Amino acid sequence: MLVGVMTTARAQENVLKINIFSPIVKTFNMSYERKVSATGSFQLGAFYTGFTSGDTEFKGFGITPEYRFYLSETEAPVGVYVAPFVRYMDFDLTDEATTSDGTLSMFGGGLVIGKQWIFKEKISLDAFVGPQYATGDVKVKSGTDSFDTDVFDGFGIRAGLTFGFAF
Repeated sequence: MLVGVMTTARAQENVLKINIFSPIVKTFNMSYERKVSATGSFQLGAFYTGFTSGDTEFKGFGITPEYRFYLSETEAPVGVYVAPFVRYMDFDLTDEATTSDGTLSMFGGGLVIGKQWIFKEKISLDAFVGPQYATGDVKVKSGTDSFDTDVFDGFGIRAGLTFGFAF
């Protein structure tokens, strides 16, 4: 015998996002976030770039795993969060002025604070900012070590605004 039917709205547990500021620096950046508890989620981001700084052209990719601690009264993945992250980057380098070629592998990490909204149970908007540090090793393939890697090396700011789809 059927006594009653209970219905509950299923909370969104996954969010697929694109960083809308990345094209400004010739980069495609996307991330996937998965809720793991009421107050936490794991996010994996990846990017590909063809960025140029001075005479140095960077072509390559990076991955950024992070764990988000949601501080809001709402359940993850909605609300204010703090997220420690690590990042690995691998680039092919070209210096147009000296016709030098090389590679750059970098490792770093940091901490961001942000807020994510989900509208109509499907559309996400996520804004974040925080300090980061990265260091790496240039290996020269040909030419001289004249690569300007300061744009990625050392302390910096990681910031973004993503737009995505929650499911």
